[in-house]
Amino acid sequence: MTRDPVRTGPLSGIRVVDLSRILAGPFCTMNLGDMGAEVIKIEQPGKGDDTRGWGPPFVGGEAAYFLGVNRNKRGMTLNLKDPRGLEVLRSLLKSADVVVENFRKGTFENWGITREWREREAPRLVHCEISGYGNDGPRSGMPGYDFLMQAECGLMSITGAPDGEPMKLGVAIVDVCTGMYASMGILAALNNRHRTGRGQKFEVSLYSTGLSMLVNVASNHLANGRRPGRYGNGHPNIVPYRAFECTDGSIALAVGNDAQFSRLAECLNHPEWAVDVRFARNADRVRNREAIDALVAEALATRSVGACLEQLRGHNIPCSPINGVHEAIADPQTAACGMVTELMHPTAGAIRTLGIPYSFSDTPASVEVPPPQLGSDTEAILSEMLLLEPETIAEYRQDGVI
Repeated sequence: MTRDPVRTGPLSGIRVVDLSRILAGPFCTMNLGDMGAEVIKIEQPGKGDDTRGWGPPFVGGEAAYFLGVNRNKRGMTLNLKDPRGLEVLRSLLKSADVVVENFRKGTFENWGITREWREREAPRLVHCEISGYGNDGPRSGMPGYDFLMQAECGLMSITGAPDGEPMKLGVAIVDVCTGMYASMGILAALNNRHRTGRGQKFEVSLYSTGLSMLVNVASNHLANGRRPGRYGNGHPNIVPYRAFECTDGSIALAVGNDAQFSRLAECLNHPEWAVDVRFARNADRVRNREAIDALVAEALATRSVGACLEQLRGHNIPCSPINGVHEAIADPQTAACGMVTELMHPTAGAIRTLGIPYSFSDTPASVEVPPPQLGSDTEAILSEMLLLEPETIAEYRQDGVI
């Protein structure tokens, strides 16, 4: 059994019931837990979150995928097809501040957890609903998958080599950003509750998130009506801003303004570029993208990665090596930012996990509780929070309610 330690983060005192699964919802609730909220993850008895089986790799019987997005949570199992399970859920919601779920449209209402129920029984509850497509439109109610959203929302059409196939990002970025939006919305709703004393329902969909991620590319299209293309590692509005090959690898070069380009021209021993009418301004370089990219590529091709980085950084030009994941994790800057931390898990032993990418000066976020084993805190939650008698809990266990 994993008990929450005394939390001191900025969300200390906030209780979250997590009914979500896979990635977007669990990523949202993990962030709330990192900030000090008490998160109760509810899973199906005997099965649990789908990602418990998403491997290899497995560590001590636990999938690394599950371990990566479920820390700082207590775990309980609950059969929501049993009326007694639903009654337990409704009781938990009455004492909760937030509930996060990604069930099919109408599921909560079929369980009797309607707006009217919330206003009567849990008026301070913030209900975060995560869906594939939202509650309106021709695809309302359909399930959402990150890969399909990257395809459908246009993200894949602008990712990859210009003459290659459309490409998804290497991580489930729509799910991750949806989880971030969910966290933002929950915090906003909790803040509004300070003013009104009442919670509310907050909805976020993978589809809307995917569209929002088009940001400047969508703005370009809305402004000129042109169909955006793929630039590989290039940028539609800034040049040179892409990867370049060196003798022993590649670097990323990000020349964001004309002053930086002038310094780049000097650094590469071609000061004439800075006064060439084709390249002097960024707008000129965008129009003559292929010409200037080819010149820069030729100048860098004979140098090593280390030499390029040293020279470019010496001229205050933004650049970086193109690291593999293993190199990024091992980078001294990663350690300095505290972005890899270690937890002790009951079966997996010492596990390494990513750290927290933000910090608070007075109420620090923290990684304190390992991802829960399936149902590891069920009895404790039922007895401590709902004051159920041991005999009732044993009956629930025997009958498959928990």
